[in-house]
This record gives sequence, C-alpha cells and structure tokens, in this order.
Amino acid sequence: MSGLFRGPAHVPGNDSGVSRDDPSSTQEPTSAHDYDHALADDDDQYQQPVPESAMAPLYHGQASAQGLPSRRSSRVSKRVRKRRRSVIFFIILLLFGVVVFFAVQAAKPLLSGFQAADYPGPGTSSVQFMVPEGATARMVANDLKTEDVVASEQAFLDALNAADGASALQPGTFGMKLQMKAADAVSVLLAVGDDKVHYAAVAQNLRMSDTLAVLAKDTGIPEAEFESLAKQPQLFDLPEEAKNLEGYLAPGEYRFPIELDAKAILSEMVAGTKKSLTDTGVKDPTEQYRVLTIGSIIEFEGNAANYAKISGAIENRINNPNGETGGRLESDATVAYGLGLKTYNITSAQKADKTNLYNTFANPGLPVGPIGSPGIKAIEAAAHPEANPYYFWVTVDLKTGETLYAATFAEHKTNVAKYVAWCDANPGECK
Repeated sequence: MSGLFRGPAHVPGNDSGVSRDDPSSTQEPTSAHDYDHALADDDDQYQQPVPESAMAPLYHGQASAQGLPSRRSSRVSKRVRKRRRSVIFFIILLLFGVVVFFAVQAAKPLLSGFQAADYPGPGTSSVQFMVPEGATARMVANDLKTEDVVASEQAFLDALNAADGASALQPGTFGMKLQMKAADAVSVLLAVGDDKVHYAAVAQNLRMSDTLAVLAKDTGIPEAEFESLAKQPQLFDLPEEAKNLEGYLAPGEYRFPIELDAKAILSEMVAGTKKSLTDTGVKDPTEQYRVLTIGSIIEFEGNAANYAKISGAIENRINNPNGETGGRLESDATVAYGLGLKTYNITSAQKADKTNLYNTFANPGLPVGPIGSPGIKAIEAAAHPEANPYYFWVTVDLKTGETLYAATFAEHKTNVAKYVAWCDANPGECK
C-alpha cells in the first residue's frame, strides 16, 4: 500500500484508525492538530482547523481525491496567481505608457503651433501712436492691439521681453504703421533720447507725391517742405535729365532720427537708390536715370517673376524703330502717370495725345522720366534685361500677376482678349 502515511490495518474499536500501543508501528502517530500546523506552515490558505472526518483517509495512508488539495498543488497555484497578477500589472503599465506616448505626440503640433498672432509687416497706412505718462507694458500692448498696430498683445509683450525693454518704454508720440510686425513696433518705441526715431514704411513704386505724403505723416514735417525740396533735384546731385526726385526715393522701412529735417530725410532716400544702382553695376548718372525709368515701368507692368522678361521686351521695342510697334513702348501705366490717374483703362483719345510727355503710344522711346520708385529687383532687371523675341506683353490676371507674351501683334490681340474677359469677370478690378 502506498500513501502519504503508512500504518497497520484498522483495529476494531480504535476510532483513530491507528494503534497507539502496537510496538510494530513504524512512526509516531500524527494528530489532526499537528497536521493543521503542518499545513499552516506551508500555505496560509489552510490555517483553519480541519475536521477529523476529512483527515480519516489520510490516516489510513491514502490521499483523497475529494479531500483537501496537496501542499505541492497549493504552492503551485499560489505562484501561478502571483505570476498572473504580475503579468496583468505589466500589461496595464505598458498600455498606460502607450496611451501617454500617443497623447503627447498628438499634442505636439498644437503646443508647437501655439504662438501669439503677429503681422508679417511692414504695415499699411501711417498712424501716430501715443504712449501716455506712467503707462505699463501691458497698457501699451492693449492700446497697440486696439489701434491695430500689432496683431496681439502677447506678440508685442514677447518682443518687448526679448528686447529687455519693459522698463525702457518712454511717454511720447511715435510715428507707426497699422499692422506692423511686433518686433518692429518695439524697435520704434524703444528708440528714445538721442536715438529716438520716426518710423516710415515706403512701399515699392509709390509715386513721388504718395511718398512725400507718407513722410509728412510719419515725421510730422509739413508736406510742403518735402514738395519744395523734391522739385530741386540739383540739391541732391542728380543728372540734368531729372526734373524732380521721382524714381529716386528708395522704398523700404526707415527709422529716421527725430532731429533730421526734410532735406536730410530725402537725401538719405536718394543715397539709398544711388547705392542700389551702383551695386547693380550702373554708375553713370545718365544711365542710372534710364535704368530707373525702365525699372519703374517694369514694376507697374508685371511682377518679380517676369521683370527680366518684360525688360527684354522693352529693349526690343525701343531699339527697333522699324519693328511692328514703330519703336513705341505703348504702356498704359506711363500714359496714366502723365494724366495723374491710377488706372489701366486708357481711352483712344488719351493714347493719341502727344502733349502728354509720358504717353508712350503717341511718342516713341521711353517716357521723359520714371513713373515711380522701383525696388532693387526691378532695378536689377532693368540693368540686365533678358534676351527674348517678344515685343508685346499683357497682364491677364491683375490678382495673380499672370502675364502673357507675344512676338507679333496678332498673337498679342488674342492675349488682350483674355485680359478683357478677366476684367468682365472681375468688375471694378480694372478701373
């Protein structure tokens, strides 16, 4: 017989099933109490007393299949349960990490894209902005935002902190622009004392009269002073062909020291244009005047992408008096300038008027002078035209600047029809 315990056959009258007096017994009898303690040492699950009736099979040397589980199986079950709990905990931890990772990745674009609204600059119309006595940075930021000088208070405050200028704001009235870049607004407001400036933004190819109006508004100097000086080109060492400062008032953003007078301001702008011409390789004053004239026309007739191509077509026209155009430039922009108008719709009568010295339909060659102040890209294109076979061009979409070219007048008429169709589809755009 095999079993957990070994003992003699059952002795009648002995309820325990084990003879305690038999000297042939091979081991000491084990009580239910001792058995309970043995199990308790191995597994906490069996710390409660076990009824003797449940122990009976064991005392007969048999492990009951229906009775208590063995100590080995209980230890195994406990290890399995612990292992399962560890695996489940690890899986939960892993899933949590995965969720956190994807949440962070999803939030990154939002966090990186969270920047205070700011205008690209340089701004539009001029305004006079006043910083009151005792104003805080937050108050100034609010006023700038309210007057649409900056796009947001936070953009201004960020730029101010970057310049370490929160404590440097001074009261006063400053010439500024609407919709300025926040950093530019800070630069204007922090220019104090001897360095205090008037800020002026002059757009490309503004006519001289428009530029002088901007300067007067931004500096507080009467416009009449600028106009009087602009009619005296000899004061600025310009060629004798120049009748005024038209074409020489270089566009750009200016911060004029507050002590500069009208002549000093105009001199700075003229010097900027001369430098651009010299840097482009044009040093002769008369040739500079010619390049400025072509450059100013180019800016009205096209955009930066086709400046050089239009410049080449202009050279083809004015250098070939026997060509299809008879050496005439035939630019609506020049006629409009001579008439003091701002339109692309020129009548037949206006095109026939030879008394208009800027009328390039009635008069061959270039007009008598520039029709605006060109930027550096137009100057470069005028100085270095692209060689091509074209004599005609027309901008068929005034919003995108799309321009079509032609070598013959017949081709050009087809392109002009596209321009007319665009004007019909966009009422008011071609006036």
